[in-house]
Amino acid sequence: MQREEIVKTVNDFLVNEIEIEEDLLKEEALLKEGLGIDSLDFVDIVVIVEKKFGFKIKPEEMKDVKTLGQFYDFIVGKVN
Repeated sequence: MQREEIVKTVNDFLVNEIEIEEDLLKEEALLKEGLGIDSLDFVDIVVIVEKKFGFKIKPEEMKDVKTLGQFYDFIVGKVN
Protein backbone atom coordinates (compact mmCIF):
# COMPACT_ATOMS: atom_id res chain seq x y z
CA MET A 1 0.00 0.00 0.00
CA GLN A 2 1.37 3.41 -0.99
CA ARG A 3 1.98 6.11 1.63
CA GLU A 4 -0.51 8.40 -0.18
CA GLU A 5 -3.26 5.80 0.23
CA ILE A 6 -2.45 5.40 3.92
CA VAL A 7 -2.47 9.18 4.46
CA LYS A 8 -5.86 9.49 2.74
CA THR A 9 -7.35 6.58 4.73
CA VAL A 10 -6.02 7.92 8.06
CA ASN A 11 -7.19 11.46 7.30
CA ASP A 12 -10.64 10.20 6.28
CA PHE A 13 -11.22 8.40 9.56
CA LEU A 14 -9.72 11.24 11.63
CA VAL A 15 -12.20 13.65 10.03
CA ASN A 16 -15.23 11.34 9.93
CA GLU A 17 -14.82 9.19 13.05
CA ILE A 18 -12.75 11.33 15.44
CA GLU A 19 -14.21 14.64 14.13
CA ILE A 20 -10.93 16.50 13.67
CA GLU A 21 -11.06 19.47 11.33
CA GLU A 22 -9.45 18.61 8.00
CA ASP A 23 -7.37 21.79 7.86
CA LEU A 24 -5.53 20.69 11.03
CA LEU A 25 -4.25 17.49 9.39
CA LYS A 26 -0.66 18.40 8.63
CA GLU A 27 2.42 16.17 8.85
CA GLU A 28 3.92 18.26 11.65
CA ALA A 29 0.70 18.39 13.73
CA LEU A 30 1.19 17.03 17.23
CA LEU A 31 -1.32 14.26 17.94
CA LYS A 32 -2.20 15.32 21.49
CA GLU A 33 -1.51 19.04 21.63
CA GLY A 34 -2.19 19.96 17.99
CA LEU A 35 -5.08 17.65 17.12
CA GLY A 36 -6.52 17.20 20.60
CA ILE A 37 -6.45 13.40 20.44
CA ASP A 38 -7.02 12.09 23.96
CA SER A 39 -6.74 8.57 25.34
CA LEU A 40 -10.35 7.68 24.44
CA ASP A 41 -9.85 8.91 20.88
CA PHE A 42 -6.65 6.92 20.70
CA VAL A 43 -8.49 3.71 21.64
CA ASP A 44 -10.92 4.37 18.78
CA ILE A 45 -8.03 5.09 16.40
CA VAL A 46 -6.30 1.82 17.35
CA VAL A 47 -9.49 -0.15 16.63
CA ILE A 48 -9.97 1.61 13.29
CA VAL A 49 -6.33 1.07 12.26
CA GLU A 50 -6.56 -2.62 13.19
CA LYS A 51 -9.71 -3.02 11.05
CA LYS A 52 -8.53 -0.97 8.06
CA PHE A 53 -4.90 -2.08 7.91
CA GLY A 54 -5.00 -5.54 9.50
CA PHE A 55 -2.39 -5.31 12.26
CA LYS A 56 -2.44 -4.83 16.02
CA ILE A 57 -0.83 -1.83 17.71
CA LYS A 58 0.98 -2.38 20.99
CA PRO A 59 1.06 0.74 23.21
CA GLU A 60 4.84 0.56 23.60
CA GLU A 61 5.24 0.79 19.81
CA MET A 62 3.57 4.19 19.84
CA LYS A 63 5.61 5.83 22.61
CA ASP A 64 7.83 7.77 20.18
CA VAL A 65 5.02 8.73 17.77
CA LYS A 66 4.28 12.38 18.46
CA THR A 67 3.23 13.88 15.11
CA LEU A 68 0.73 12.92 12.46
CA GLY A 69 3.57 12.38 9.98
CA GLN A 70 5.22 9.93 12.38
CA PHE A 71 1.88 8.14 12.73
CA TYR A 72 1.60 7.80 8.93
CA ASP A 73 5.18 6.47 8.81
CA PHE A 74 4.45 4.01 11.62
CA ILE A 75 1.51 2.58 9.66
CA VAL A 76 3.52 2.48 6.41
CA GLY A 77 6.24 0.52 8.22
CA LYS A 78 3.74 -2.00 9.59
CA VAL A 79 1.80 -2.45 6.34
CA ASN A 80 4.77 -2.76 3.98
